[in-house]
Amino acid sequence: MAALTALTALTVCAVARAQDSQVQQKTDDLANASLEDLMKVEVTSVSNKEQTLSRTAAAVFVITQEDIARSGATNIPDVLRIAPGLDVAQINASTWAVSARGLNGQFSNELLVLIDGRNVYTPSFGGVFWDTLDLPLENIERIEVIRGPGASIWGENAVNGVVNIIRKKAGDTKGGLVNAGGGNTDADFGTVQYGNSIRERVDYRGYVKYFDEHDMRAIGGGDGGDGWHLARAGFRTDSKITDSDGLVVEGDMYSGREGDPTDALSSVLAPGPAPVEEFINVGGGFLQSIWRHTSSSRSDFTLMGAYDAYERGDLLQDHRQSESLDFRQHYVPGERQDLVWGVAYRHTSATSDGGNWLSLIPPNQSENIFSVFVQDEIAAIQDRLYVTVGSRFENNTYSGFAAMPTARALYQFDPKQSVWAAVSRAVRSPAEIDTSLRVNVGGVTLPDGTIAAVSLFGNPHVKDENLLAYEAGYRRMLTPRLSVDFAAYYNDYDNQISDEPEPPFVEATPAPPHLVIPTTDKNLQYGETHGAELSARWKANDRWALDGSVEFERIHMHRSPGSLDVTTGPDTEGGSPHQQARIQSELFLTQKLSWNVAADYTDRLEAQGVPSYTRLDSNLIWKLRENFSLGIYGQNLLRDRHLEFFDPDNSSTRSTLIRRSAYAKLTWRF
Repeated sequence: MAALTALTALTVCAVARAQDSQVQQKTDDLANASLEDLMKVEVTSVSNKEQTLSRTAAAVFVITQEDIARSGATNIPDVLRIAPGLDVAQINASTWAVSARGLNGQFSNELLVLIDGRNVYTPSFGGVFWDTLDLPLENIERIEVIRGPGASIWGENAVNGVVNIIRKKAGDTKGGLVNAGGGNTDADFGTVQYGNSIRERVDYRGYVKYFDEHDMRAIGGGDGGDGWHLARAGFRTDSKITDSDGLVVEGDMYSGREGDPTDALSSVLAPGPAPVEEFINVGGGFLQSIWRHTSSSRSDFTLMGAYDAYERGDLLQDHRQSESLDFRQHYVPGERQDLVWGVAYRHTSATSDGGNWLSLIPPNQSENIFSVFVQDEIAAIQDRLYVTVGSRFENNTYSGFAAMPTARALYQFDPKQSVWAAVSRAVRSPAEIDTSLRVNVGGVTLPDGTIAAVSLFGNPHVKDENLLAYEAGYRRMLTPRLSVDFAAYYNDYDNQISDEPEPPFVEATPAPPHLVIPTTDKNLQYGETHGAELSARWKANDRWALDGSVEFERIHMHRSPGSLDVTTGPDTEGGSPHQQARIQSELFLTQKLSWNVAADYTDRLEAQGVPSYTRLDSNLIWKLRENFSLGIYGQNLLRDRHLEFFDPDNSSTRSTLIRRSAYAKLTWRF
């Protein structure tokens, strides 16, 4: 805290200097861009091609680098709180639950996350390890968030949404970057980066990054035992091979150690899980190459290859490696058509050691995924009505073949106003925990004296979970300073996984011989969700802008005939908030001093007994010189600590109370 006190004193001096100085140059920030310029921001995640935000027939939100810098967030999940329609909740210091349009959990298996188009969805649990996506936030150009299905382009698991994190080209990060800071929760952190060019043909950058985070608070009092630290190093090169060919090569490696407060069994026949306070090691990395070739103004293609691997010392003891190859061609056959097609292959394999609490049977798993997609945008009425049809066809090892079609239409009244609608099918393919998991809940002694183990088993015959989604939306720039974006949806789910009791059987090992009372995954649930999302942006003047959003949602789950599962449906219905709201203010007090405030309201989680809460974040950022800035940040300012999420599907992960925090950060660019 001594370092924080010194930085605070420096801040007071800096404010005085900033208020007295006369600045000749306006800050280069999207806060000074017109709303019309923001509507022209290009996105690529909806159709796997560049198109303006105003022309997308989907519920899309773009988080820019300027949004990230103003948010004060130190990790990607907290950055995603900016996007309307996302449910972001922190479970403990290193664990988050992030979903779009409901069905949230530690591993939200119906949200697909990409980094520069590379799939980071883990087949072990389904979902994302958010703790190891600790990228330097300064290198992110934008994050494109799609609420609703993206399976016709991106394939399985792009069910309720897609998050595509797009990093800056190496040529956009030339020079040096050093930042460092610390506070009461983010104990200390820093990034060192440098980039340049080689003979005007190759741009490069390299970086190292480190952070150390203190424990949150345990629900019963004291430290939560969930503090952690992570170090990462990475690079990127952008090469201009010819006037028509470009090559991107990037990669990184990370290593860390995390407090992992869990509940686990000491043996298969133990009465129940007991608290375990331990530290686990995490490590991994990736290497990715992207070749882009432009044949003409009407045709281009991209070929991407990637390899990634990780290992985690948690209860599953997972060691995984994956290889993927993805080809995409964009072709404009005429004035009224815009065609994109592609093929992809991914192989992933893993070994898990497991333990008494949970394990995979067999411990070695392997999956192959083949897919092909095609999508055509047709200008039915030039500059007015656009119709998009397409589908992805995919085959995987666990559940076989699936088709994921979509039909979308957008009518543009004028460049400032449009309405759109879509019907899409998406699937969530089984993860390894669905097909092969064994979880031992605990041992019991039956009335006749028989010793029995209560266990949950995966099912190798489990099927895809399906979604048929209906969406509609409206965008309008009401005035040069006020814009609104509205989306509504109805999602029809079937083949949802349920936990069904099975006949008991005798198991000889581990000794002594005992009875097993099993529950097995089956596809005996269905349901629907419906909701609406409204966001708006108002630029009061050139110095002050307000962003606001509100979302409403309801989830209804039902048991299919023959189902005896009485817990999964209520847990799903009550595991997401019915309402969320956010308002954010961006104010330039001077041309070098900005004040940012954001307030988020999250409704209670009925099934988990988590009360509603309001999160308030605020920061002051001073641009002391052209290449030097200082920020003071406060997060969760309204309460000393609060609870955000319990995860009934991953009950071994213990929740802690999220603390009020403050930190200071210095940034030097040269």
